[in-house]
Amino acid sequence: MVETDRAKRASQGQRILAPLALAQFICSFAGSNMNVMINDISKDLGTTVQGVQVAITIFLLVMAALMIPGGKLTDRYGRKRCLLVGLVVYGVGALLSAAAPGLGVLILGNSILEGVGTALLIPPVYILTTLLFPDLTSRARAFGMIMALGGIGAAAGPLIGGLITTAISWRAAFVFQALVIVVIVVLSRRIEDPLPPDPTRPFDTGGAVLSAVGLVLIVMGILAADNNVWLMLGLLGLGALVLWWFFRSVRAKEAAGEEPLLSLSLFRDRTSNLGLVTQNVQWLLLMGTSFTVAAYLQVVRGYDAIQTGVVFTAATLGLLVSSLCAERLAKRRPQRTLIMTGFVVCVVGIAVLVTLAGGYATAWAYAPGLLLIGLGLGVMLTPSVNVVQSSFPEERQGEISGLSRSISNLGSSFGTAIAGTILVSGLTSGAYAAAMITLGVFGLGGLAAAALLPRH
Repeated sequence: MVETDRAKRASQGQRILAPLALAQFICSFAGSNMNVMINDISKDLGTTVQGVQVAITIFLLVMAALMIPGGKLTDRYGRKRCLLVGLVVYGVGALLSAAAPGLGVLILGNSILEGVGTALLIPPVYILTTLLFPDLTSRARAFGMIMALGGIGAAAGPLIGGLITTAISWRAAFVFQALVIVVIVVLSRRIEDPLPPDPTRPFDTGGAVLSAVGLVLIVMGILAADNNVWLMLGLLGLGALVLWWFFRSVRAKEAAGEEPLLSLSLFRDRTSNLGLVTQNVQWLLLMGTSFTVAAYLQVVRGYDAIQTGVVFTAATLGLLVSSLCAERLAKRRPQRTLIMTGFVVCVVGIAVLVTLAGGYATAWAYAPGLLLIGLGLGVMLTPSVNVVQSSFPEERQGEISGLSRSISNLGSSFGTAIAGTILVSGLTSGAYAAAMITLGVFGLGGLAAAALLPRH
């Protein structure tokens, strides 16, 4: 009976992999395609480079802040329903962004609505993949395709966005997102939720508010670094206080026998904790590099949207090649080895990117470093997700999926906020090098965390 159920799940998994992978693609695409529209958006809407950076960071931050509540809601309302609602909210946000008359409406559509939609639809992607692919090899293949399209969405976002912006308008890039959402909704009709929803499952509203506010304050503090040091310290301190309050409330609820937003027992698995750290740093490197290189090429070097996008094809190629090899690599090498290798290649890529960009003015100087970063990220994105998701049973997939995606998107927010703040404060070759070197230091931290993972 168990074998029959597993075979049925695996068969359904093959059918629904396309919409799940496309969902990850479009969300990752949204996080990076605006990087090549910085000049066009700022001129059209009468804002600044920093204003566009804030819009991008808020989008990533909303995802990070709401991903844990989004994961919990899947237990109560079902994975398929949350996926579809998230897709609709995202689509409305994309259309509103396309018609935005100013930065405020763009932030509402792109940063808020698309961020909320992503927080609702991404946890079901990872939960359904874990449930429908029962063994390590098939799960590695499925996550390999999902992470490949996710990585390609992030890396190819500048190229696709640049082509659309140059040929039509930056607004058309948001219409493109809405059209992809329609395709995903049509393909998602075949999805059958393997676990029934539980409408009686409690939801910790207070915990959701506290965790979201705390994360928002932390990232806003980082963004304030180039304007006011005291404001930065105040926001960071207040954010830390709110998060402390959140974890204290979680502990109190667990002691009273109630179900909190996030169980502290999720952090008792050492392997999962290290995997979460590596996920955070990977997306920090990906989004930090994407914003820093794209902004530098456009604002300092004077590249247009399509020229900037073409430069990023090197990273896209690297991600595509290494991600599609995920299943084969998972059979031959331990997860720890793959993650460590990925970080080493990324750090080397950052060093090459800084060295060649400083010595040569040609666009080709960026290709070798971006290629290495793409290869490194593609090697380790899938095993990091596999390490975390496989550490917990089926009944806890809603919690860990929300936490996992929140940690990853928080890394994306940190990457754009930290590296972007360093770059925007100077917008010179020195600031560019400082931002990339900072990302390299974080990469070494990720390597240290990966080295502590179990060997098998």
